[in-house]
Amino acid sequence: MIQKEMSQKTALRKMTQAEMLQILKQELAPALGCTEPVAIAYAAAKARSVLGTMPNHAKILVSRNILKNAMGVGLPGTKVVGLEMAAALGIIGGNSDAILEVLDGVTPDQIQMAEQFAKTGVEVEQKVTSKKLYIEVILKTEEDNASVVIEDSHTNITKITHGAVSIYDRSSCGEIEEAECDKSGLTVDGIYEAVTRMAPEELSFLNETIQMNWAIAQEGLQRRYGLGVGKNIYDSIKTEDKADDMQNYIVALAAAAADVRMAGGTKPVMTICGSGNQGITATLPVIAAVISLKASEEMLCRALALGCLITIHVKQFIGKLSPLCGCGMGSSIGVCCALTYLQGGGLSQIKSAINNMVADVSGIICDGAKAGCALKIATVISSAYQCSLLALKNSGAGELDGIVGADVENSIRNLGELGNRGMADTDRVILDMMVCR
Repeated sequence: MIQKEMSQKTALRKMTQAEMLQILKQELAPALGCTEPVAIAYAAAKARSVLGTMPNHAKILVSRNILKNAMGVGLPGTKVVGLEMAAALGIIGGNSDAILEVLDGVTPDQIQMAEQFAKTGVEVEQKVTSKKLYIEVILKTEEDNASVVIEDSHTNITKITHGAVSIYDRSSCGEIEEAECDKSGLTVDGIYEAVTRMAPEELSFLNETIQMNWAIAQEGLQRRYGLGVGKNIYDSIKTEDKADDMQNYIVALAAAAADVRMAGGTKPVMTICGSGNQGITATLPVIAAVISLKASEEMLCRALALGCLITIHVKQFIGKLSPLCGCGMGSSIGVCCALTYLQGGGLSQIKSAINNMVADVSGIICDGAKAGCALKIATVISSAYQCSLLALKNSGAGELDGIVGADVENSIRNLGELGNRGMADTDRVILDMMVCR
């Protein structure tokens, strides 16, 4: 009981604005392509640089969640999918110094070479591990070998070996414990207070996020990628100024970006919590809403900071990889808060917005990264818009509404419990369906 009370007190410590800015800067990172196969390519490129020569064989060991999320998504600049191809591209054309942009600049010749090597030289196995995010790449020649292990987050290399020599070993660490900011003090109240008080110039770093994610959305509105979810919605808006139809406009912009990304487009996105689709969902509806509402640049940056920090807060409980859709259970909640704030809502309405989303979209599963992710993103952003309108009318789900808690922090914790304890076997069932088809 004493330990539980101490834990609760620690979780409620008041965070400073500077700490929240540091968290926001750390969790926003550029990536080219879906982060699960790209993380495989990153590990493979790093192992190749350690080996110093082209391997004869590559063995890739991954956790169930990585296998699920990397099976069906397009790789940047190619028309192929799969973990074998992700590893082969990393080995042949990857630049490990670019981290999650490791495949930027891969040439057609390298893609062709990687396709051949993926068929003959790459072996993929599921690793029996309790970790949701685990990647191990082992490269071999006739006389040498090298390996790289990534655990817990997409860029967290914990072990590097060359032959019998251990070059680097931090495999007993948690999720980048030394470098990662302590998020235990994040609360909805604290986030709202900090964001509304931050000086505008402190948020100027968000301009890179705005420009990067806007560019990929425009690509998806102009050309059809994947299922063309965003472009079809955008083309169906009949108003002369498409931004006048705010709900469909915010949905179209985000879905279009996801269409490009899932189809292997070559434009980078700004990720949040290690996910490009979550970065898209958390930011592009806010940008579109500001255009529709003709709001100021300052409001855009504050709303983005609010939505992204709420996303980070929610994702602490759900985890980076989960049976629950991260866009549906994480970033859509953050964007609902941002939409509420942009339209004049205060802290009370933002809390209602979160509870409305928990009552509405909880339970949407993650069945891997693929073209259909754009459909889920369109669905949850539409829900976010509707839930924000309800919240602005002071209408919020209460503790008699399913898993909604007595207060908003309980609702967020319950959502995490649903994903981690309540759906513990869901990933295995989903993967069995995906592998056996």
